[in-house]
Amino acid sequence: MLFKSNNTYLNFVDGVGFLQFPSLLELDFVHHAFSTRIGGISKGEFKSMNLNFKRGDDPEKVMQNYRIFCDAAGFDFDTLVSSSQDHNTFVRNVTKADCGIGITREHDIASVDALVTNEPGVTLVTHYADCTPLFFADPEKKVIALAHAGWRGTIGKIGEAVADRMESDYGCDRTDIIAVIGPAIGPCCYEVDTPVFEEFASLTELKPAYFTKSLGRGKYLIDLKETNRRMLMDAGLLSINITISDVCTKCNSGLLYSHRASGGKRGGLVAMMCIKE
Repeated sequence: MLFKSNNTYLNFVDGVGFLQFPSLLELDFVHHAFSTRIGGISKGEFKSMNLNFKRGDDPEKVMQNYRIFCDAAGFDFDTLVSSSQDHNTFVRNVTKADCGIGITREHDIASVDALVTNEPGVTLVTHYADCTPLFFADPEKKVIALAHAGWRGTIGKIGEAVADRMESDYGCDRTDIIAVIGPAIGPCCYEVDTPVFEEFASLTELKPAYFTKSLGRGKYLIDLKETNRRMLMDAGLLSINITISDVCTKCNSGLLYSHRASGGKRGGLVAMMCIKE
């Protein structure tokens, strides 16, 4: 398998593949990973490390995939708390009392696209297959967050909503926050039509020429990662503290599930993050 990246590490433990990012590895209080397709037990279009219960895969296989992934990537299965994403911008604070939600317990809130915690023993879990994962960590206040930014969540400024919550509820200084914009469909592959383009073109304060490109005939390319980077800077994060993974999920669809590459026939990836105990 050919994998090239200048700022994203591909690791294999017991045959399970996962990605990590240097700026988060430098933080001694955080553990994180982004899953790949490699190392699970699912079959067919879900092959093999499918971590999404909602795609039609056998739930028992998905559950076993979670256990396999946690063992390999170094997470405690019993501490997982999952988002219940609907491409919105709701941010939820979670604690140990929420462990199991979305994994071994039913979701209790229908719309949660971002999770925040300051408690060790809580592993945040968010879900992807081309959309943009946003990782946040404040090394001063020891607060972490994960957010799912599809195009709607990006337009809705979910990254800013997370920064607002980290500041208001946990006392974080935005200039201390380390952020990683993880693997997602890249500007090489994310083609949209006019209505979606117009949503991004309306973000005039961010200078859309830097993250939109016309292909002609009503088709455009959008750079979701750069859009989110500019939004995070506009929200008060420092440019030096923001890393953009150079991995495109569609270009690497043999390693990562991609909704666009598979025509919707696919499993799901997860981002995981916890504060070390």
